[in-house]
Amino acid sequence: MTAVLAPAELAADRLSVFDPFTGEQLGQVPLSTPADADAIMERARIGASLSRDLSKFARHRILDRATRLLGERAEEAASLVMREAGKTITQAKKEVQRAITTMSLSAEAARAADGEVIPFDAYEGSENRRGWFTREPLGVIVAITPYNDALNLVAHKIGPAIAGGNSVILKPSQFTPLTAQLLVDVLIDAGLPDEIVTVVHGDRHLAQALIGIRDVRMVSFTGGFATGEAIARGAGLKKLAMELGGNAPVLVFADADIDAAVDACVSGAFWAAGQNCVGAQRILVERSVYVEFRDRFVARTSALRVGDPADPRTDVGAMISTDSAMRVERMVDDAVSAGANVLTGHRREGSVYWPTVVENAALSCELWREEAFAPVVALTAFDTEDEAIAQANDIEYALHAAAFTSELGRALRVAERLEAGGVMINDSSDYRIDSMPFGGAKYGSMGREGVRFAYDEMTQPKVICINT
Repeated sequence: MTAVLAPAELAADRLSVFDPFTGEQLGQVPLSTPADADAIMERARIGASLSRDLSKFARHRILDRATRLLGERAEEAASLVMREAGKTITQAKKEVQRAITTMSLSAEAARAADGEVIPFDAYEGSENRRGWFTREPLGVIVAITPYNDALNLVAHKIGPAIAGGNSVILKPSQFTPLTAQLLVDVLIDAGLPDEIVTVVHGDRHLAQALIGIRDVRMVSFTGGFATGEAIARGAGLKKLAMELGGNAPVLVFADADIDAAVDACVSGAFWAAGQNCVGAQRILVERSVYVEFRDRFVARTSALRVGDPADPRTDVGAMISTDSAMRVERMVDDAVSAGANVLTGHRREGSVYWPTVVENAALSCELWREEAFAPVVALTAFDTEDEAIAQANDIEYALHAAAFTSELGRALRVAERLEAGGVMINDSSDYRIDSMPFGGAKYGSMGREGVRFAYDEMTQPKVICINT
């Protein structure tokens, strides 16, 4: 088992991309610099004009064709996701199917009714007026995407943007640029004018140059908090939509189906090698069933097959880089130094980090308080519902949470009290369908993804009023 130290290497004008598991070079893409920002923006302005002029049916037809073409290239796309992002082939195939769904939803959004009649004549002084509102494109949108869902998260940004009549400057992760380009190529093959999506590659200086351009109307970003804060400082007066990660708490009560909870939590914690913003990271278990849950959870985790992502039998493949695996290794070491016990895992080979379970982690340690974005889980016991809720909510950001219980009243009560963008009851914290609203709660929460909701974010109401 080998791994390259850094899956993306910058040269003067090219970015080399590598398989994080094998170290094989997969390709190169051209790099842009801040000096290119004006030319990039001019192309995007042309794209915005072309996109706005497309009828709703034309946008629908392009997106619908792209959906079918992506289905025809599903095997190729899954192989690329596996090789570029390190996902297992099974997980990569599922991501491709989700991206197909996202594109299909975008095609429907393009021709959906997106306005309504306004009853002006219901108000005194406006008896002779009739009117309505529509939803109009924003214009140029800068979309910055991560590596962990390299195909589907790109689809979640450019699909609704095209449906709404916008153009997009797409800056994908430097780890996974080839996957992003594949989806854009599919759209162009489906009839999308080239200028409507401009793919650029570069570092944070390029991103800052682009988001600071006055004519950019929106920045849609998925990634980390530090980058999100930098974008917010540099963007100026424009719309922002950000999904900045999470640290999902899962509450397991004594009346839960323990076997079902264990299965769901193992899947939610270790899918995509834990590189999942809604993955189960902190699992809080009622004390009377804590030992039972812990022992079953550790046994199931220890049985996971780790290794080659190309092997259909593999459950956990590579992380995106050796540096990422070393980072989580250090987090666990620090937690152990502060009193945590490792129950299984905590083994690294290159970019592969074995699924890891710890208990008794200090509630002040980085592993408990920050997003690990890795295949590691911290277990702890609680005595009361109030205690569990307080510990679950005691971080300043949240995406999803989950709770396992057979009592309906408790399920409703806990769902109301957990501070998160979504609460999954008797299901993994990482459950999501691509049509639902998806976004964070508390610090850094801006906007929602999910095709219909992203479409609303990427358009604006326009009122037409006729004085008869």
